[in-house]
Order: sequence, then C-alpha cells, then structure tokens
Amino acid sequence: MRDSLLIKAAFSEATERPPVWMMRQAGRFMKEYWDIKNKYSFLEMCKTPEIAADVTMLPVDLLGIDGAILFSDILVTGEAMGGDLSFNAGVGPLFANPVRTQADIDALQTDVLDKLQYVGDAIKVIQQRLAGRIPLIGFAGAPFTVMSYLVEGGSSKDFKRTKLMLHNEPEMAHQLLAKIARVTADYLNMQIAAGVNAVQIFDSWAQALAWDDYKEFSHRYIAEIISKLNRKDIPVISFCKGSSVFAPLMAEAKPDVVSIDWNVDLLDIKKRLPAGIAVQGNLDPHILYADKKVIKERIYRLFDRMKGENGFIFNLGHGIMPDIPFDNVKYAVEVIKEYAP
Repeated sequence: MRDSLLIKAAFSEATERPPVWMMRQAGRFMKEYWDIKNKYSFLEMCKTPEIAADVTMLPVDLLGIDGAILFSDILVTGEAMGGDLSFNAGVGPLFANPVRTQADIDALQTDVLDKLQYVGDAIKVIQQRLAGRIPLIGFAGAPFTVMSYLVEGGSSKDFKRTKLMLHNEPEMAHQLLAKIARVTADYLNMQIAAGVNAVQIFDSWAQALAWDDYKEFSHRYIAEIISKLNRKDIPVISFCKGSSVFAPLMAEAKPDVVSIDWNVDLLDIKKRLPAGIAVQGNLDPHILYADKKVIKERIYRLFDRMKGENGFIFNLGHGIMPDIPFDNVKYAVEVIKEYAP
C-alpha cells in the first residue's frame, strides 16, 4: 500500500494524478446502501463485521475510488465508554444518558477496546476483500466532537450545554476530553494493528468554537492523540469543519494531511502550511447536485489550480449529501481519473 496513489500523496510524494476518495462515499445516496440499511439498524451494520465490510466495499466496486474508508461511526467510542447510544430516523444519534456532572464523567470507562473489537474484526474482513487493491482508511471522532454529543445528548444547533461546560466548568471539560482522547488514541492504534493503511480524525463540530477555545479544548487533544499513534507508514489525516480557519493550528499537531473545507482557496492554504503537509479537499459537495458540465468545470478548475503540487488528495469539503444523484458522483470520479495535467 505504500506505493498506492493515496498513501504517496498523503506523504507529499509525487503521483501521476491526484487520488480521489470522498467522505460519506458509502452512504445514503446509493440504492445499494439502502438495500442493506432496510434490513438492519445502523448500529447492527456497524457492529456486524461482514455487513460493515459489505458497505465499505460499495464505493470500491461501484465508483472505483482510490481509497476505501471503514464503515463505522464517530460515536462508537462514546458508546464504548458508557453512553447509551441509539440512532433514530429523522433525528440522528441520541445518548439517553447525557454527561453533565462530575459523577457522569467519573462513571465513563477508558479501558474499552474489548467493546470495540468488532471494528478490528471488520477491518480484517475488509482487507481480505480489498486484497491489496487500494488502501483502507480507519477513523475516529475527535474528542471535542464526541464530547459535544455526550454532553448535548445528541446533535445540536448551538452547542449551548457543551460551551457552558467549557466556559463555566473548564476543569470538568478537560477531564472529559482527556478520557475521550485516551480512548481515541487506543482505538486508532487498535485499527492500525488490525490493518488499516491510514487514519482520519473527524472534528465535525470544531467550527462552533472560537479560536482560543479551539486551541484549548480541541487542538491540544488532537495533538496528544497524534503523538501517541503507531504511525510508521500510516498517514494521519486531520479533518474539521472550520479547517479553512484552523488549518495552520491543525498543522501544529503534526498530521500528514490537513483536510480542507470549501471556504478557502486550496493552493493558498497549502502554501501557508509547513512543507511536507499534504492537503485534502476541497470541492463544495453541493457542486455534485449541478449539471455534469459544471461538475467537470469545477473539478478541472481545482486541479488546474493545484497543478504541479505534490501532496494533494481530491475530496469534498465535507460529506456527500443523501440526495445527491449517484450518477453525478460516479461521473465526478471518472472526470478525476481522466484528468490529464
């Protein structure tokens, strides 16, 4: 896998073309995903290695992308620590026992890898099916994002309870974040031991934070996690919504790749990062709703802008939306693979 397009680009080495994978590439925009989803609950899909492998392989077989990403969820760590997690249609993830008090934080467990072994088992099944064709990306949720779900009890528009804990009870917040960070580092190392070829850390809600709060309550824990990873030949990708603002700070945590949202010129931000840090991104996923000529024009515009730059992985600024036409996603991948610089 060290010679694959994705791994070489992640380590800022020259590639004949930029590799492509997309966040949420195995998801609700695919009929084949629904064929599986209609038979099982979301957590059943995550926790049954053969089913997780089936879903992981969908974009490999149907889209021809350059990297597979493990089918799982960022909140499995919160569940393993003691969260009572469920996923409800139209509502999203819910924790029935939110973490709001010192006693709640004290009750969370950190030696939980045995509860996450199903992920390691899924990785082994997926790698057997991939048979060395393309790399497999593992992932975990960043501590702040997982914390926000635990404290809010689910998704939130304003993160009010989470921010109140950060501002009124920062010591409690740091205790909670430290516990999640410990579990996250162990979990990613377990994925590496099981056979993933790269890992991505998702800080999906970082854009809710002011700069100083991001630095204190998110960045320091991501840096701690990355410092603990067994990362020989395993590139580490750091993603957050808000990366167009936070990218220079994200780079200080020493990932190999910073994944960039669509609110910034990709070449400009790459030039502001230290040499040797690759960028991933950053097409606005809404472009994939557009006419095919627009999709092609926007991909070519991005590729022309990044021409001659080592360390560029094509991705979206965030995930594929559920109602984007499958044919448009497939067309985008074809355009990317045919691009001749």
